[in-house]
Amino acid sequence: MRTASTWRRERLLIIGRVALTEQILVEIESQSGRRPVVVGIVDDLTSGVAASPKYPLFGPVSRLADIVDETQPDRVLLALGERRSRTPIGALVESCIARGIVVEDAADFYERLTGKLAIESLLPTSIVFSRRFGPSCLDCLFARALSLAVAAVGLVLTAPLMAIIALAVKLESPGPVLFVQARIGARGRPFKLMKFRTMRQADRCNSEWECDNRDRVTRVGRWLRAFRLDELPQFVNVLRGEMNLVGPRPHPVSNFELFTLVSRNVNEVTGSAIGYYTLRTMVRPGLTGWAQVRYRYANNLEEEIEKLKYDLYYVKYAAAALDLRILIHTIKVVLSGHPAAAVLQPVQDVAPTPLALPPDVTRAHAA
Repeated sequence: MRTASTWRRERLLIIGRVALTEQILVEIESQSGRRPVVVGIVDDLTSGVAASPKYPLFGPVSRLADIVDETQPDRVLLALGERRSRTPIGALVESCIARGIVVEDAADFYERLTGKLAIESLLPTSIVFSRRFGPSCLDCLFARALSLAVAAVGLVLTAPLMAIIALAVKLESPGPVLFVQARIGARGRPFKLMKFRTMRQADRCNSEWECDNRDRVTRVGRWLRAFRLDELPQFVNVLRGEMNLVGPRPHPVSNFELFTLVSRNVNEVTGSAIGYYTLRTMVRPGLTGWAQVRYRYANNLEEEIEKLKYDLYYVKYAAAALDLRILIHTIKVVLSGHPAAAVLQPVQDVAPTPLALPPDVTRAHAA
């Protein structure tokens, strides 16, 4: 059986020139260390998505057996998209699988490589007929039990700290100690999320993007955000069953229609409206999540779509092991206050890239 050597980088052969192919190439090139080597791309077409000049273009697909002999790949990625009827099953079995060469769907490889879903290239059938999309009953029970236990203990242990924080928030600026906002929970049900107020009250109607409200963040609020201490009151939301410790961060109710609309129109393969955003509500929202430990604050709709890719990855692969991994990353952030540099230092605001939206859609979101 053919196996990749332990000392050399894995050799990849990609079948299909589609948008996902380019995404994979970009992600591989952005990695450091022992990244895979793309030995070439196989496709019948000579137009459409441009292949990078760094990688040879082979074809036609009917020559796959000869191409495999020439390139000697360790793994073959299938990225044929809507042209899956042209998949060379016979050649894949005889020239790849029989020789120990791994054959994998390009979307699955992209998910493992990046920790997010390529929703621009995601076929609806891959969701409908997926063997698993969402946590199992056992994983849900584990997540709920862990959330209840940690929230109960956390409320008791942090009660003195929260009293000090409440006093500091009250003394620094006028207004309520807690910021309460309607957010979207599991199955699309709204609930009232609580957190310590970190901004001065607005005297005008701002957007909800973090970058548009940065000048309103108080000194106490900057430190609370850096160490995620403003989220402590959400232990109450967890105990009430509205949230878990881990899950996608809940978005404001006011933005639900906007994000649903935008996410329906990002698929480049089918061109059809697909409600990817609603999949986000399959699980309870969380105090922390996969998007929070892998990405940053979203300051425009394109960045929100990027965070959605991470959120959907979590929804698809939600399990106890992933939850524990996220919690470990979150504890490191809380103890180190790593994001403090971005929060405490002034950052030049960048105007969001506009997307094509109906004229009546004007709201935006700040995580």
